[in-house]
Amino acid sequence: MKTLNEDIKSGSFKPVYCLYGEEAFLKRSFRKRLKDAIAGDDTMNVTVFDGSEVTIQQVIDVADTMPFFADRRLIVIDQSGWFKKESGALVDYLSQMPDTTHLIFVEEAVDKRNRLYKKVAADGRMVELPRQNESELKRWAGILLKNEGKKITERTMELFLSMTGDDMDHIRTELDKVIAYTGERDVVTPEDIEQICTQQITGKIFDMIAAVAARRQPQALRMYYDLLALKEPPMRILVLISKQFNQLLQLKELLGKGKDNATMAKAIGVPPFALGKLKNQVGAFSMEELRYCVERCVQSEEDVKTGRLADVLAAEMLIVEFSGMR
Repeated sequence: MKTLNEDIKSGSFKPVYCLYGEEAFLKRSFRKRLKDAIAGDDTMNVTVFDGSEVTIQQVIDVADTMPFFADRRLIVIDQSGWFKKESGALVDYLSQMPDTTHLIFVEEAVDKRNRLYKKVAADGRMVELPRQNESELKRWAGILLKNEGKKITERTMELFLSMTGDDMDHIRTELDKVIAYTGERDVVTPEDIEQICTQQITGKIFDMIAAVAARRQPQALRMYYDLLALKEPPMRILVLISKQFNQLLQLKELLGKGKDNATMAKAIGVPPFALGKLKNQVGAFSMEELRYCVERCVQSEEDVKTGRLADVLAAEMLIVEFSGMR
């Protein structure tokens, strides 16, 4: 993100950008900032394509067109999928694309072995925009509140994030609610958070894994199906399962070394008040079981990314297997 910000600030742009990753808020934000920085108010020389409805040749045809009474032509392609499959014609074209043309791709996922990925990484910018960690979210949310004249303590912010999860769109929505609810008051209290904020998907997944740890397989599966009914992407559920079992493994190791709660919470990246729930879960697994679970999560993610297994089935198989351990 640093290099992307530098390009926008300096006005010196690469021919091609690809914004990818899980954080939709950041992709949308940088897409707009890049578009505004490159094209400004010019609409005549800006073309936006739905990646599922455009061909590579159509993009090339537009890219070859010189800008009309402007210095640049900008093409934005949303969700093309070309960074996960053979796109040789586009790779070859990029070497001869006019200097006046700039491309912005916005993708959900990419394959780093892909030729287009390697070409853009070499001549443009591949910018990964993943879910942000707790410290980054605290800083961002704190700035938004400060801009509205609001103050919040570290502990209250931790409570807020424990209820919203790490999705920045959802955090932004919940912050708007908090700002409106507090009105003229300048201090946000824990009571405000409890009153206003809704429990996000991450909390539901935490509860699902608690059911797995307690070997309550029917309940864990029911929670999984509920998440699917809420349109939660199976791959995101799979990633969060993997993340939590990684945390449980780290916690098991730290407990074995006799570390204090503050040290353990910081090491595994959770608020101190959330550590107790994880400690309740970790006791249900041996060290060997947790290592196995983490390895299985890694393998399942790889199986989905390479097309060997459907994401819905991969997550379900992990839930069944882990909740059936004895």
